[in-house]
Amino acid sequence: MSLNYNDPFDALFALQRALDARRGAEWIGRGTAASGSYPPVNIFQQGDDFIAVLEVPGVGKDNLAIEAKENTIRISGRKAIDYGEGTSVHRRERLSGVFDRTIALPIDINPEAVRAEYHDGVLALFIPRAEHEKPRTIKIG
Repeated sequence: MSLNYNDPFDALFALQRALDARRGAEWIGRGTAASGSYPPVNIFQQGDDFIAVLEVPGVGKDNLAIEAKENTIRISGRKAIDYGEGTSVHRRERLSGVFDRTIALPIDINPEAVRAEYHDGVLALFIPRAEHEKPRTIKIG
């Protein structure tokens, strides 16, 4: 008796490889990376500031761009995977290509004071509130 296991997604992966081959390397991974959910991000508030932590493994800091304005942060970049000449890819699950993600925050921010740190594939953004968003203590006269 022989057991054969057929992965129902093998046909889809084969189709994806064929489409990627026709479109070229620039398109590899665009279906997911460019969809807005990459890179994954956690955002939390600490005091008056927001902190965004993004996972961007395999993306060098020279391949990242960050823009800040009003109440949004935009992160864009490029993740390249070089398989070399004559290589045939049989399964592609690691994302590659360009990505562009805009994150809206619930408050206005101070774009000039946004700070970024990058270590081991993790990008941390320290995002201060705009002055007009900070609570003000009012003295009673």
